[in-house]
Order: sequence, then C-alpha cells, then structure tokens
Amino acid sequence: RLPSRPPHSWRGKMEGGKAYSDGVFAHLEMLEARAREAAVKQEEMEQQEEKLARLKARVQELRLQRDELRAKVELQEKGQLGKGGVVSDPAQPSARAVLEWKIKSVKATLQVFYLTGISGKLTKRGVCFCISTAYEGTYLDSYCLDLLIKPEVRIHRHSVPVFIPLEQIAKKYLQTDIRRFLSVLSDHLNAYAGRRYQADQLQEHFSDQIEGTLQRNSLCNLLIFNYNVSSKSQTFLLRVRLLYGDLCCSLPTEVVVSCAPDAPASLAEMAAAHSDLFRRTALHKAFRSFGSADKS
Repeated sequence: RLPSRPPHSWRGKMEGGKAYSDGVFAHLEMLEARAREAAVKQEEMEQQEEKLARLKARVQELRLQRDELRAKVELQEKGQLGKGGVVSDPAQPSARAVLEWKIKSVKATLQVFYLTGISGKLTKRGVCFCISTAYEGTYLDSYCLDLLIKPEVRIHRHSVPVFIPLEQIAKKYLQTDIRRFLSVLSDHLNAYAGRRYQADQLQEHFSDQIEGTLQRNSLCNLLIFNYNVSSKSQTFLLRVRLLYGDLCCSLPTEVVVSCAPDAPASLAEMAAAHSDLFRRTALHKAFRSFGSADKS
C-alpha cells in the first residue's frame, strides 16, 4: 500500500523542482516584458520617422508656394501683375492685390517656420517669434524673440542666452534676410541645446564611470572629463577633451583622448577607438556602446 505522505527525499525534489520552474517562468515573463517594451519603442520610432517624413514633404511644398508668392509680390510691387496673376499695364498697379499677396506670403512663411521649430505671430509693432529646440526627437527649450519693423527691423527684447552670438547674427542678416537670420539663430540654439543635453545625459546615466567632475563652459562647446576603462582585468583612467569648434554643430570638431605614458599598448589603441567614436556619435550614446562592448 502506498504511504500516505511522500518520503522526505521526494518532498525535497518536488519542492526544488517547483522553485526551479518558478524561476524559469519568472525569467520568461521578464524576457516577454522586455520584448514588449522593445516592440513598443520600435513602433514609436517608426511613427516618428513617418511623421518627420511627412513634415519634410510639407515644408518643401510650402517653400515652393512661398517662392511663387514672393515672385508674384515682386511683380505686383513693380506694377506688372494684375488680377488672376496676368501681366497688366504697369501704369495700373493694384495696391489691394499687393497687400493681399504680402499677407499670404507672411502667413506661408510663418507656417514653414512652425514646421521647422520656429513659430511666430504678428504684433502691433512687428513680429514675435518663438524658437523651439530639440535633440533627436526630444523637446528641450524654447526662446522668444520680439522684433520691431518700424522704422527698421530691430530686436526689441529676447530670451536668447547671452553666450549665443545674437548681435553678430543680427548684424549680418537681420536687415537683409530675416529668414536667414532666424535659420542661423535656430541652428545655434539647437546645437547648444544638443551639446548640453549630451553632457546632462552623460552625468545622469554614466556617473559611475566618470572620475571626478565633468568640466564644461556656459556654451557647452568645451568639455573635459576623466573616465575609467577596463583592460586585461585592470582599471585605467582616460582623460578626454572635446572642443566644438562649429557652434552650429552638436558633435565635436576636436577630440583628444589620452592615457598615462606607462599604460599598455592595448589601452592606447582603445583610446584611439574611443576618440573616433566621440567624433561621430553623441556623447551618451558613445558611452552606451562602450558598455555593450564590455559585456560582449
């Protein structure tokens, strides 16, 4: 006759098997959760890419419309274009038609700027622009610029940081090409925001690898820091100096990664590889790739 309770050894095996199966199921659930998260992130990236493609196409379409409107306005101002876009007698220009084309041209221009991160609205004395900055799909900060147009175009007030060369950009473009002025200013602000974002991400997510303090100036176009790397079961220190010579770019133009003179040759090779990566990749992404390489 079978015993009413399994022997102690059986119970141990059953309990051990249950614990093992529970661990396997928990691991499978974790893998499934990670797979779902990866699928969601991939879908979001694809949607962002599709949205960006649509916006770029819309920008191109609006630019063509803007150019057509600009040409018609120029003809109207010369008194050569009548109603319906037909060339008329230069002695009979239509002031109302010229005004209508100018309004349409301004609205089309503001719409184009909006799709490129610059929005604007007409004020009683001029135009107020808002320049939004972003880096790799992440919205960062916005800066306002209030322009007066009478008796000449000039900056009334703004929230642009003092270390951005606003006066130089205005002196070069504001009176002759306001579109170019806004475009160049936007490039400066977005590049600065991108450099600052990378430095912030490095400090936030890779502080365990950074030795000491990350040094950076207000414009974030000079970064100096030390970080630890492993080579042949030993830990070594690399010193980095990143210079962003192009203020409209968020990647460095000059990279110096150095190690101690008595470091092994393999460490010097690693420093050269890291230097090349810093030139081509965002700072925090470069460090993420270092971690992946170490795990592999």
